[in-house]
Amino acid sequence: MKRTYVDANVLIAAFQGDKQVSQRALQVLDDPDRMFVVSDYLRLEVLPKPTFHKRQEEIGFMREVFESAAESLCTSSDLTGCALAMASKYDMTPIDALHIGAATVAGVDEFVTMEKPTKPICRVKEIKVVSIHSECSN
Repeated sequence: MKRTYVDANVLIAAFQGDKQVSQRALQVLDDPDRMFVVSDYLRLEVLPKPTFHKRQEEIGFMREVFESAAESLCTSSDLTGCALAMASKYDMTPIDALHIGAATVAGVDEFVTMEKPTKPICRVKEIKVVSIHSECSN
């Protein structure tokens, strides 16, 4: 089984994306050969908006992903330290750095994102990053 951390944009695309984009995201989420690792930061990025706007179907979808995850990572000083180092090294946004930090601390096999290969998150060398926007594997 491949231990995978998915970026928030993969979850959002799976639920809200146009047919082609949603299909690529759902392919990852429905892959029986993957075990998902999630974090508090992933929850923070995908649950507040649909909760505020009372979009129950979207909330249910996101919660199902979290409940089916093999591992759930809580924040820690190691994680935030790793995120700070990654943000400084690759010029990432804070939330992207927190996701990469969580994936790195968890020791996942890959980090899957919808970001374009030109984005800083796709330059990370410490873990394998795969873009389903287009390939940016490292």
